[in-house]
Amino acid sequence: MTTARKYYLDPPKVLVTGFAVIIFIGAMLLMLPVATNDGKGLSFLDALFTATSATCVTGLVVVDTGTTFTLFGQLVILALIQVGGLGFMTFATMFAFLLGKRISLQERLLLREAMNNLTLEGIVRLVKRVLIFTVIIEGIGGLVLAIRFAFDMPPLKAFYFGMFHAISNFNNAGFDLMGDFRSLTGYVEDPVVTLVVCALIILGGIGFIVINEVYEYRQTRRFSLHTKVVAVTNGLLLAFGTLLIFLFELHNPKTLGPLSPLGKFLASFYQAVTPRTAGSNTLNIPDLTQPTLFLIIFLMFVGASPGSTGGGIKTTTFATLLGAVWSQIRGKEDVVFFKKRIMYDTIYKSLTVTISGLFIVMFVTMLLTITEKGKDFLMILFEATSAFGTVGLSMGLTPELSPFGKVLIIFTMFAGRVGPLTIAYAVTLHRKPDPFRYPKGKIMIG
Repeated sequence: MTTARKYYLDPPKVLVTGFAVIIFIGAMLLMLPVATNDGKGLSFLDALFTATSATCVTGLVVVDTGTTFTLFGQLVILALIQVGGLGFMTFATMFAFLLGKRISLQERLLLREAMNNLTLEGIVRLVKRVLIFTVIIEGIGGLVLAIRFAFDMPPLKAFYFGMFHAISNFNNAGFDLMGDFRSLTGYVEDPVVTLVVCALIILGGIGFIVINEVYEYRQTRRFSLHTKVVAVTNGLLLAFGTLLIFLFELHNPKTLGPLSPLGKFLASFYQAVTPRTAGSNTLNIPDLTQPTLFLIIFLMFVGASPGSTGGGIKTTTFATLLGAVWSQIRGKEDVVFFKKRIMYDTIYKSLTVTISGLFIVMFVTMLLTITEKGKDFLMILFEATSAFGTVGLSMGLTPELSPFGKVLIIFTMFAGRVGPLTIAYAVTLHRKPDPFRYPKGKIMIG
């Protein structure tokens, strides 16, 4: 009995199972006639794809959200985005608070796994603050967007659009209601929409641990190593991403060419922010030059930061690997950030996450080149990386996917949201260290 209970409550298994159950429930709701404007509901595969995309906060769509779904269908998608972005354990804890229930040790372990936190200390307090931060950030962002949208549509519709896009972008989902797969291209030169949505994406992507440390800074007067690495890595990726996209697209008549100087900056900045990992866009993705598309693929693969609503291998993973390479080049034994030595198990985990992610993207890309015959290779690679990074940017392949192609992207989105290591741990029956060590051996590298 004890063994069975322990097996059932193993955090990775619970997280994988929980996300799968939520996706299945969402798919069933989207199949109802009341969910679509044609009164027929979605087919099972399209409903499963949409529910997976929403729960895994990706944003890839096989049907247009704004024109296909009724208010009921859109609210189902919005609920899936919110639960998927914050994690179902966060909502389970919220209901436990409301019912006055005590959070058990096993539930705290699940929360630590779900929040990607290092320790159990303060985990329940962190979850409470996550809920408060989310309400405040989404509320302010939604109201500002609603005021802006009110100049283009009736007030009630503007309020709904503002809140929907605030929730979608804070959770790094990228779903939109603009219709005809246009995303936010109509607001490419609008500073209010661009900067507010970018702020929502960045706040959702840096991680709640970082937001909490910023909130507590007045009392602690310190930032952890994690927060410093996240801040520096994010800042550099955004700065270089904006600059390179500006240079690559400056003379492209289909993107930055016709825009004003301010519009060029806003569009470049937005396209550098959204691959990390939101999925909405203000420039038409297929019109971008190949260097820009390849840069976006890289940014999508890196993704957001740990403990956030975003996906990818995470900024700290990328920074750790760069640090290891730089230390090796310099002949140093240790990886050091801000006068702190990074533990070897962190480096091994970073390498494992990156290699696992690369394998998934390459494997799915290879299979899609078989199932989606005649499609451009860069388009297929872009779509596979977007799905793994739970980004949602698309060059237009997703609505044209074959049934098997849709299944592949569903698997990729799920693996990208839950994490390759979490899935591996969930399907592994026994994980324990070896009782002995083999003698050392040497192989040549490079």
